[in-house]
Formats: sequence, structure tokens, C-alpha cells
Amino acid sequence: MKYLKVLYVQVIIGILAGILVGWLFPSFAPTAKLIGDTFINMIRMVIAPVIFFTIVTGVAGAGDIKKAGRVGGKAIIYFEVVTSLALVIGLITANIVKPGAGINFSQGATTKVAEITAEAKAMNWGEFFSHIVPANVVDAFAKGDILQVLFFSILFAIGLKWMGNSGHSLFVSFEKINKVLFNVLKIIMRVSPLGAFGGMAYTIGKFGFATLAVLAKLMFTFYLTSILFVFIVLNLLCRYYKFSLWKLLGYIKEEILIVLGASSSEAVLPSVMQKLTDAGCEKEVVGLVIPAGYSFNLDGTTIYLSMSVIFLAQVFHIDLSIGQQLMIISILLLTSKGAAGVTGSGFIVLASTLAALKVIPLEGLALLIGVDRFMSEGRAIINFIGNTIATVIIAKSEKAIDMKIYKKVVEGKETDK
Repeated sequence: MKYLKVLYVQVIIGILAGILVGWLFPSFAPTAKLIGDTFINMIRMVIAPVIFFTIVTGVAGAGDIKKAGRVGGKAIIYFEVVTSLALVIGLITANIVKPGAGINFSQGATTKVAEITAEAKAMNWGEFFSHIVPANVVDAFAKGDILQVLFFSILFAIGLKWMGNSGHSLFVSFEKINKVLFNVLKIIMRVSPLGAFGGMAYTIGKFGFATLAVLAKLMFTFYLTSILFVFIVLNLLCRYYKFSLWKLLGYIKEEILIVLGASSSEAVLPSVMQKLTDAGCEKEVVGLVIPAGYSFNLDGTTIYLSMSVIFLAQVFHIDLSIGQQLMIISILLLTSKGAAGVTGSGFIVLASTLAALKVIPLEGLALLIGVDRFMSEGRAIINFIGNTIATVIIAKSEKAIDMKIYKKVVEGKETDK
């Protein structure tokens, strides 16, 4: 019975119960969605203030503003390299396996496709970077816009740093508020099994298992590619920086399961920030890399996008040339940066990418609508794992991690004699 008190065991039970209830009682789906959405909203409630106070106390208390700029620069370069690898791997795998071969397209879900297409057209990718600067700070916090909050937090931290000793009392107050927010987070995480239950019950109840049969080859290809990406590409990076991927995954297993149930990596953003700080990573690095990664380092979403474009091309018997596939890579390098860790955003980005390509009919999205939710969990998990690994790597490259604490907390090794 003592195992039932462990959070990740409770989350597993919640996921299994959700699958069972969704399968046996599909009419429960609307209520399940309400449960899942309520949990996500509880997390979103604290995301903006947690990012703000973590970054302000991290940067202002670090003693080196130049370091923050260096960390940000390293993070962006790392994100671009790794997501580019994910893009190429997704394209190559889809070309080899050909998950779209032999699938007959039948028009369906036209209303839903029209809605998604309209949303995609409304997205102006040329304005993505200018959007980082908020026109209204209060609005940025109200909407929970991670990049805008991140931008303002860095400026605020620099302003507080310039105050010198006169800003010390405010700095101390912010540290106390930050501790209160993480205590609030601990309370919220107690109900995460219920959130995982709601999310999974909704997915199974709404879409059912029958949807999986039609596009099983695409799903299998996507999940296999994602697993290989984590355990080959990311594992090699972990080995190069001399830390264990397996131990790190074990350390964040509760968060992985919550992401699986909630189908959103946003559900664990504050929690993983706290865990990485507890593991010896400097608060300044964690506060900068994790929030930025949620918009710029979406490995799972990138694999999904590249694979889906090739899949739809195969369905419509469109033979894409090498030049066209290079164009896909260049477009996705931009559009994938706009997909936040929120459920369903990857689908809208896919629509905008197809609209930009003007080669593949947008009607093909109808094929993916039902199965998209079943791949959303995979995207979110890979995104989450990728950002966690990125934070440890950048912290190590900056010598901004206490490896004695890391070895003890994450790997269970006592390094002190």
C-alpha cells in the first residue's frame, strides 16, 4: 500500500483508469475534458509568475549579466542544431518507411479542416520575433505568453541588478514569493493523477481505438522515430557531456507520465524548473533555457511536422523533389518555432506549413484529425525530454551546475567522501 502514496504510481493508475473509462463509457468524454482542462488551467495559473520570479531572482542574484546573454546565445544555437537534426531525421524516415503509401483519401471533417486552415492563415510568421516584445506587460501575464514574460523578466532583472544594494530588499521579497509559488505548485501536483485521468479518458472516449487502425503505420513510424531520436541523438549528447540519460529520465518520470496523461508539456513546466534547480543547475540557467525551449526547442513537434508533410505527399501521390524537401526544411525551421507546448498547436502549424508550401492539398488534414491526439502525447513527451536535456547540457557547458548535488539527487551517488 505504501506504493500508492508515490506520485508517479498514482499517475499511472490515473492513466490506466482513464483508458478504461474512455473505452467503456465514451459519453464521459466531455466531463473528462473538463477535468483535464481544469488541471492544465491550474498549472497555467502559476507558469507566468514562476517564470518571472525565477528569472528575476536568478539573473539579478547571479552577479554577471553578461552570463545571461551568453547562456541565451548558447541555448538558441543548441536549439537550432538539434531541431534541424530532428527535422532531417523525420524526413528521411518518412521517405524510407512511406507511411502514406496505399492510403486512399476520402473527403471528411471538412468543417474542422476549414477552421484549422483559417487559424493557420491568421498566423503571420514574419511577425513571430516582433511578437516577443509585449505591447502590454499585464496582457502578457494575463495570456500566459511565455516568450513575452521571459523577455520582460530579463529586462526587469537587469533593472533590479542596476539598483545595487538599494534593490536588495525587493530581491529578498521576490525570493520569498518564488518559494510560495513553488509551494502552490506542490499542492497542484497532488491532483495531477486526476488531471492525467481526465486527459486520457477524453482522448480514448472522443476518438476511440478504431481511429488508430487506419493510420497505424504513421503512428508507429512517428513513435519509433521519436524513440530513436531520444535514445540515439539525445543519448549521444548526454554521453558527450558525461551524464546518464537513463538516470535523468528516471528523475523526471513523474513529469513524463503527467505529460502523457495531460498531452501537454506545459503541464510540468514549473515542476521541471524546480527539479532541475534542486538537482544543482543554477536557477539563472534553468529560468532562461526551459521557458525559451518551450518555443524554440520542440523536437517532438518538429519530427511530427516533417513526417506529416511527407505522409500527406505520399497519400496524394506527390513526388517531392530534393529541392522541394529542402524548402520544407527551411519553412519548418521557422513555423515549428511557433508551436507552443499546448495541445493541438502542432496541428495548426502543420496547416500553416502546407499553406506556405502550396504543393499539398490542405484537405489532407482531414486524414490526421482523428489520430492527431494520439500523437500529441508523443510530441509533448519528446519536447519535454529535449528541453530537460538541453538545460543540463547548457548548464554543464557554462559550469553552472554543482555535479556533486546532481550525482546525489539524480543518479543517487554520494560523491563526498
